[in-house]
Amino acid sequence: MLESTKRTVFYVSDGTGITAETLGHSLLAQFPDLDYDEVRAPFIDAPEKASDLVERIQRVKRRTGIRPIVFSTLVQPAVVAVLHRAEAHIVDLFGTFLGPLERELGMPSTHAVGRFHGILDNRSYQRRIEAINFALSHDDGIVQDGTLDDADIILIGVSRSGKTPTSLYLAMQYAVKAANYPLIPEDFERKALPAPLKTHRRKLFGLTIAPERLAQIREERRPNSVYASLENCRKEVEEALALMRREGIPWIDSTTKSIEEIAAVIMQHLQKMQKYADL
Repeated sequence: MLESTKRTVFYVSDGTGITAETLGHSLLAQFPDLDYDEVRAPFIDAPEKASDLVERIQRVKRRTGIRPIVFSTLVQPAVVAVLHRAEAHIVDLFGTFLGPLERELGMPSTHAVGRFHGILDNRSYQRRIEAINFALSHDDGIVQDGTLDDADIILIGVSRSGKTPTSLYLAMQYAVKAANYPLIPEDFERKALPAPLKTHRRKLFGLTIAPERLAQIREERRPNSVYASLENCRKEVEEALALMRREGIPWIDSTTKSIEEIAAVIMQHLQKMQKYADL
């Protein structure tokens, strides 16, 4: 008898596994009804390690009776060969694309471990670190004199609409210096932007969220509070949207969107603004 009907998904890499996991998540998102467990297997950079991993995959196959799915970014041929001994459906990123690319370019690839990370120079790394520090020091309305001048973008919206995680993702992924500032009932009563934001109107970008989802999130933080009540959430969301529309601030609904999707929209907005700035 099978112990589980779930699929087991392995993310396998000779490095951190971020690329394999990103690929896997992107593809599996197309199957929203799929039920699966995840196993991360980073730093598989020798045949011996690959052999141990194959045994883990085989144990899952024997236990469940279902072939695991493996997303792999391994590049060393000897290590890849060992992995392919496993009874699994293997999605081999480099194996799928490197061969055709070598033929197109008329040159062999290095098949070297960690080349993706080697591309990132110290300057790029430093920019991301600076952006992360900026996001942390300008979270939830923290403002110091003149520091918003350095912001690439300032996210606004009601509390718990997704501003902080989006700010940090923009910093880590794109080295964007993102501050975030909550809109509160006092702002709605004044029908005006908070004073620190008025001189930075062009940098503002709003996040909104469905009141029902907002109430659910807030209820986890402050159960049975006015703050989390559906009536209050509806009022705040409506007021925030009215303020953003009145001030001509672009915005996006974060209710059903991932942080990656929200960040992609914001990056398009920044690119558009930069284009106009260059005119």
